[in-house]
Amino acid sequence: MNIKIRKMEKEDRLIILSFMEEFYSSNAVYTNGSKEIFERDFDNCINDFPYLEGYAFLFDEKIIGYAMISRGYSTEIAKECIWIEDLYLNFEYRNKGIIKEFFKFIEKNNTGKVLKLEVEKENIQAVRAYEKSGFINLPYNVMKKEI
Repeated sequence: MNIKIRKMEKEDRLIILSFMEEFYSSNAVYTNGSKEIFERDFDNCINDFPYLEGYAFLFDEKIIGYAMISRGYSTEIAKECIWIEDLYLNFEYRNKGIIKEFFKFIEKNNTGKVLKLEVEKENIQAVRAYEKSGFINLPYNVMKKEI
């Protein structure tokens, strides 16, 4: 399979925004997001925003999915932490090893760091795929407060 992973570009805007709408309306995420949030996230991915990176997955030069990662630090392990924020792939391209290739791509370029992601426990297919790629379940919940 001829898969390419590259940074998002401004020309990707419409397709990535449509993927974000589909992703955030699925049972893979807890919140629904909004057009304003999706646009701001995309803009931050293609600009010089230091905390967010966006990647497009291409098959024969057609965009078939995307990912967004954010960078931070984990004091519990004293390492830079990369959160895989969004991870979406068109249905017809799932179960073909593309997500595994994305993980390898991120790992190759980020040696010595830790990868984290959130997954809805009901999304059994995703949980299994992540476990096959070496992720483990952590025994605590994530909480948030907007300020």
